[in-house]
Amino acid sequence: MVNVQESLKVKREVLEISSEIMSESGQFLRKSGFIEILPVIISPITDPLNHSVFDASIDYYDGQYALTKSMIFHKQLAVRVFPKIFTFSPNIRLETEEKKSTGRHLIEFTQLDLEVKDAKRDDILTLIENMFVEIFKGVDEKFGQIIRTMNPHFSIPKIPFERVKYLEAYEEYGPDFETILSKKATEPFWLIDIPIEEREFYDRLDGDGKVLVDMDLIYPYGFGEAISGGEREHEYEKILYRMGLKGNDQEALRWYLDEVKKGIPPSAGCGIGIERLTRFVCNLKHVSEARLFAKVPGTVSI
Repeated sequence: MVNVQESLKVKREVLEISSEIMSESGQFLRKSGFIEILPVIISPITDPLNHSVFDASIDYYDGQYALTKSMIFHKQLAVRVFPKIFTFSPNIRLETEEKKSTGRHLIEFTQLDLEVKDAKRDDILTLIENMFVEIFKGVDEKFGQIIRTMNPHFSIPKIPFERVKYLEAYEEYGPDFETILSKKATEPFWLIDIPIEEREFYDRLDGDGKVLVDMDLIYPYGFGEAISGGEREHEYEKILYRMGLKGNDQEALRWYLDEVKKGIPPSAGCGIGIERLTRFVCNLKHVSEARLFAKVPGTVSI
């Protein structure tokens, strides 16, 4: 009985820290001129992703809705209305069973999605670095003693974060470079200039035609990927070209393409997994420990 009570106490503390992470994030973004928009749960369009997942769609009258894998397209459209937006978006990605053992994957998770009109990648890098400092300061002020009993490595991140070019890291360390570098690192770092074949069609292609103006944030101590984002393609013909390279079905994304034809602004943004951030702060073994009612790949649960 004592063990059960202790387990519940730890879970309660993790939830309090996760709640504070979301609160600090929202406060920082609002002070930075952002507004919060409501998430999109179902839509005829959603992120095609760069890897296969099981279908999660719903037939409805003469059409079909997909459960949101990410709000990437809606973010691009939203900045036509307001230049700086964020949302806490529930994402459903029905991952295959082998993702269960990574410690980083759930089939239902919450992503802090943000997008900025007319922004460049460097703008987003600086924004996120400053936001992380504020988040870590905020949770340290309220829960520092509790966090340090869970995580002896906890500290306020030092900015600016190091920037590592994907191809240079691949050449030095081989295909498992991200895992190697994450385990070696003691501070978060950016992975930038990711090759075109490794990402979806919507991140902007650099002038060399080989790499994208995008980035991943990688946590240290082996915790792996934290954030994905970058500058977005916004010109209709370039988007069609990129879809052709990836083999995307234009008809499946017709709603999006029709809006692009009307005109969307250049923008940049990213998505931050709340459970992964909570896992990193609290030094949790698996991301499922970072929320209630977790859905782990390959399993069915309440």
